[in-house]
Amino acid sequence: MLGFQPYETFQLLVENGGIERTNTLLIAACDAYARRGKPTPVELDQFEALASRLFPAAGPQARAKGAAILGKADLLSPALERLVTAHIGDDLEAFLEAVPALSEDTILEIIADGDVGAAAILAGRDDLSNAALAKLFGLNSRKVYRALAANPAIVPRGAYLSALARSAQMDHVVAQTLAKREDFDAGLLAPAFFDLSDDDRIKVIQSFANRPTPLAPIKKTIEQISVANQELTRALMKLFSENRRPEVTRLLSQITGLDEVRCGQIAHDVTGASLFVILRAFGCSAYEGLKVLIHATSHDSDRSRALGDFATLFSTVPADAMAYLMSAWRGEVNLLELNKPQYQPQSQRRLLSTSQSSAVNGAVESAARLGIKRAS
Repeated sequence: MLGFQPYETFQLLVENGGIERTNTLLIAACDAYARRGKPTPVELDQFEALASRLFPAAGPQARAKGAAILGKADLLSPALERLVTAHIGDDLEAFLEAVPALSEDTILEIIADGDVGAAAILAGRDDLSNAALAKLFGLNSRKVYRALAANPAIVPRGAYLSALARSAQMDHVVAQTLAKREDFDAGLLAPAFFDLSDDDRIKVIQSFANRPTPLAPIKKTIEQISVANQELTRALMKLFSENRRPEVTRLLSQITGLDEVRCGQIAHDVTGASLFVILRAFGCSAYEGLKVLIHATSHDSDRSRALGDFATLFSTVPADAMAYLMSAWRGEVNLLELNKPQYQPQSQRRLLSTSQSSAVNGAVESAARLGIKRAS
């Protein structure tokens, strides 16, 4: 077989040659098989039978070396895969990254073994069956979920979407990864809003544009506060222009019901994204809101573009949607409700296109003409 002596001679050598001879035979046989290219069915069957006898009889180091060599073969049957994964030791993860194909049985066995590192590598493969995915999603491991979130072959829908959304609430790396995916509803990342990059926060807000949302519990709080928009924006403008952000924190805490830690994050967010959520939730228009944002933000050369973006969002994002986002920050809503057909986002939109409407441009220009010192 494969250029060696007849198969019966190998069997006799295994039985009578001692462990040293067995070690030598195992490594030689694995090397010959790996060099063979694609074996015939008869050769594959014969090598499976031989390898099944050699691996248990050889020493630990020889088994690991033989498995590493065998793992580089062009064709591995499920039985040979299991021999490799069972004996390759510390090189298991490298094998799983390099092997072009794995049988479902082998994948399920590796997952069942509880090796988190190996499972995480499997979670990044593009040939996973539904059974394998179900087992991977059932693992309580951040490392595995980070790999699942980054795997473009996994379509986030149904139970997989729910699991990824829940994981994003607990792991900022998962949230940041999902925010980069075009096929993931960014609205589900609302609880992780403050863990995201500036651009991804805008992406979360964009996902609520022209989108109906369930009734937000915080809406009642907003309705009960007898604060006119003009009074609110005037107070915020004054505080931001004087860089009195601790007082902004206290004011936001009083009118939103959010805890002071969260309000502190909003007050010190110089990108303006989280402050936009508050302003829009209270029904501020582009003209009113931009007068505040122009004081609160620090955009330098990107200032005009950023204000234009916010102006667009004021005109496309409903106030009720931002109230819903605020309720998500407080943990008062089940975000998975957004998966219901009546709350699904509309077809792909370009909210931040360079061609702003005349009304939006007018709002930007009006705010810019205020000429008041911008907060640092």
